[in-house]
Amino acid sequence: MHTINDVHQQFAEYFQIPALKPYAYLLSRKLSEGHICLHLNKPVEAAADLPAFCENMPTGSRTLQQIPLVAKGGNDSQPFVLYQERLYLQRYFRYETIFLQRIHQFLATEKEVLADRLKMLETHRTFISNLFAAGPAFVADGGDPADWQLSAAVTGVLNNFTIITGGPGTGKTTTVAKILAILYYLDPSLKVALAAPTGKAAARMAESLRNTQLPVDDAITAQFRSLAPSTIHRLLRSRKDSPYFVYNRENPLNYDVVILDECSMIDVALFAKLLDAVGNGTRLILLGDKDQLASVEAGSLFGDLCQAQDALNMFTKERLALINSFIPDERRKLPDSQIKANDPHPLFQHLVELRRSHRFSGDKGIGKFSKAIIANDQVAIHGFLAPGADEQVVIDETYSKELFAQFVAGYSAFIVEKDVRKALQLLNDLRVLCAIREGEEGLYAINRNIEKILHDKRLIRVNAEFYENRPVILTRNYYEHGLFNGDTGIIRTDEQGVLMAWFEDSNGELKAILPGYLTEAETVFAMTIHKSQGSEFKEVMVILPRAKDVPILTRELLYTGVTRAKQKVYVQSSAEVLLLTATRFVERASGIGQRFADDRP
Repeated sequence: MHTINDVHQQFAEYFQIPALKPYAYLLSRKLSEGHICLHLNKPVEAAADLPAFCENMPTGSRTLQQIPLVAKGGNDSQPFVLYQERLYLQRYFRYETIFLQRIHQFLATEKEVLADRLKMLETHRTFISNLFAAGPAFVADGGDPADWQLSAAVTGVLNNFTIITGGPGTGKTTTVAKILAILYYLDPSLKVALAAPTGKAAARMAESLRNTQLPVDDAITAQFRSLAPSTIHRLLRSRKDSPYFVYNRENPLNYDVVILDECSMIDVALFAKLLDAVGNGTRLILLGDKDQLASVEAGSLFGDLCQAQDALNMFTKERLALINSFIPDERRKLPDSQIKANDPHPLFQHLVELRRSHRFSGDKGIGKFSKAIIANDQVAIHGFLAPGADEQVVIDETYSKELFAQFVAGYSAFIVEKDVRKALQLLNDLRVLCAIREGEEGLYAINRNIEKILHDKRLIRVNAEFYENRPVILTRNYYEHGLFNGDTGIIRTDEQGVLMAWFEDSNGELKAILPGYLTEAETVFAMTIHKSQGSEFKEVMVILPRAKDVPILTRELLYTGVTRAKQKVYVQSSAEVLLLTATRFVERASGIGQRFADDRP
């Protein structure tokens, strides 16, 4: 009996219409690669593993328009949808449509209150000006001097839907803190939800907000301390064994403000369900780095939104004048080049990019290197290859075992530390990041190598699955224990000599769980770059595979890995692979940009 091992071909063979099979096959394949749809006007890429029925497949939608299983516009329940020269599965078209419809509803609702909010800004001008008076001073270093944080804050206060994007250290959390300070000042009973795709990212956001120093009274400070982070799944309340949530359009979340961090990690299905559960009158603020990796599942919606307009940070003459009226330093005012007449794009004046990093310099170190990666500046990247070229960035083309062992020896700090809380903090000072899981440079092999090095140094004894001082990362949510996918902990004995998994919760309190209850956990001396999103470490070692033909190697992946480091990054990679990685970029098919441009959800 002949068996088909290609799951995409199995899917295509299910449909008995020969003309549909090649489209069904390619759509299934695209979905597995993170695309939402199949763009019909783009030629089929040549591949040796394509089935015979995909040969000589025409571009365009003419063939599909005659097939009854293909809906023409998504208004019926056929399994496929043809819309604007894109082919979708019905479910994904529905997710994209919900996502767009909800954003349009936010935009329509805010128009009703915009005049009152403009008056409110004028009425409370003194408080707002004082809030920003203590901001970072002007620095004449050739970077963008404009006060984009204040611009984003004014935008967030005026709008019901706001997108704030920016790289590491650009002040996304500080900006949100100032938005909340203004809103708490206006309404002390304000109900705020903080959420992110992972518990770790949500906890980091809440901790950063609580620790932000602002010139506000004790009542507002207390409000910040009461902020409780959540994963998106916990915010919406998952139903057991169901893809649906307790909170939805019929039962919306009861919050005045919903703030979502690390939005580049959210896939189309979760994004649609989340927006559907947010009430029309709620302020929704999306935070993220548009240059980071997209979600593991289908969709790159945050990036699609950020790229939907021709230019970012553009305002009407009146809005720019309003923003500048809160900026006393003439050197930090927004220039007239940011003025644009009323742009018909729905997201006009709803998206602000923070362009100045307060962590990295743009002309050296990690800041310069990360910019060169995302811009595919081959000359600048090449400048980092020479030994000693930069203090913050070390490129190791030889995959030096000595350098690797020297970096790994840094883990001894958390191992010898007796205090569990301090040990957890020291564990997160450094991390090895892998691009892939399998192979010599993959996650599993690297973790085994690290364990051997530390075992040979007699720092650990790998004698069981859960051994003393094994660092672990959870790969699923454990709501019953208050632990989440991405949380990291350490295996250690308690006072009774019982091995426990120790974690620190979002409030900084220690939590000990019997390891047997944590059935889905991995060793985390090394972790994948994908898993590292939402985390920061003092020092990072990024290990790229030696092979050149690895599709996952993109500039977004490398940028994400490099920018996890706050002080120093080591990159083990050949020059060829490094430079080639910077040339590749993630391009996921969706209809978001086109449908926004057409202004019809």
